[in-house]
Amino acid sequence: MTGSPRYIATAPALADLIGEMRRANRVAVDTEAASFHRYRDRIYLVQISSPTDTALIDPLAIAELAPVGALLADPHIEKVFHDADYDLRVLDRDYGFRAVHLFDTRVAAQLAGEPAIGLAALLEKYAGVKLDKEYQKADWSLRPLPAPMLAYAAADTQHLLTLRDALELRLRALGRFAWAEEEFRQLESLRWTGLAAGGDDEGYLRLKGARALSARSLAVLRELHRWRERTAEKEDKAPFRIIGNDALLGVSRALPATPAELGPIRELPSSLARRHGDALLDAVARGKQLREDELPRLERRPRPLKDPGFDVRLERLKAVRNRVALELGIDPGVLMGRTTLEAVVRSRSADRAALERIPALRRWQIDVLGDALLDALR
Repeated sequence: MTGSPRYIATAPALADLIGEMRRANRVAVDTEAASFHRYRDRIYLVQISSPTDTALIDPLAIAELAPVGALLADPHIEKVFHDADYDLRVLDRDYGFRAVHLFDTRVAAQLAGEPAIGLAALLEKYAGVKLDKEYQKADWSLRPLPAPMLAYAAADTQHLLTLRDALELRLRALGRFAWAEEEFRQLESLRWTGLAAGGDDEGYLRLKGARALSARSLAVLRELHRWRERTAEKEDKAPFRIIGNDALLGVSRALPATPAELGPIRELPSSLARRHGDALLDAVARGKQLREDELPRLERRPRPLKDPGFDVRLERLKAVRNRVALELGIDPGVLMGRTTLEAVVRSRSADRAALERIPALRRWQIDVLGDALLDALR
């Protein structure tokens, strides 16, 4: 248990804090962003806890967070996250920070066979702590942050080291701690791979249902999507807070020409029709005015010839994986995901040495499943 959290909003205070934290052998780390609210997502708060102290670092008040990066890169200090994947990616995106010597309590819980792997459920089970979920989707870009939000953020790391120790004991009792260590090492290679806000002009094609539209309606959807992106960027709001995907698709299908024709579009709420009607009709008109050769064309890639025995071998491997997962009391997807199973099928491995050459396979998976997979492939 740590003391009352400190709010760090100056460079000297940050330097002092990190100096103190680096005297610990492990720290808990979390970040808060605001992609649910803002167009330009970024880290708006960094939480760090040692066994005796918790601090909330304000990146809006401190321009240079290099001391945090140095802490994350220190191989002598273990950094404990819950579900580190996104945190590590945004720390790379915003600051170029690389973290080493990691422990992820979500990964540990999965390998321990926990049925509920959310932080709140795990803390209640292992630490007797009940987290308040009120601010899960809060806007962390607000300043000043109200006291209840600060307390909520602090709780995410205050008890994480206790949870970490409990899960290590559980994994060691199951003989699976080496599995977790291998997974933690893999986390160190995570990097940001997403696009910057507004950097993808093909985003309209990823809306569910877009590829079923006619070429003309797809052109209109492209115009509507561009308008929404520009508006969201100007107002610094998440795009769905301007207008939802279903409404854009509904307008694209209906191709309205007048305000009266917006009314019958069931996916478009009347409040949004009133607020954005002129802009929606302008976008529709732009799409309608395009020549046939200017309409978007979906690329239909020919499907590669399928190995006729692939599905049969895959089903055999899934059956083996599912049986072993049941024996271990672990989720089958945690034991080995479908993508990895498919890589094993494609490899046509005949021995363990061949399995070891499959990049997606972990050493612990080969130890647990290797012989059974090879038998199934034969």
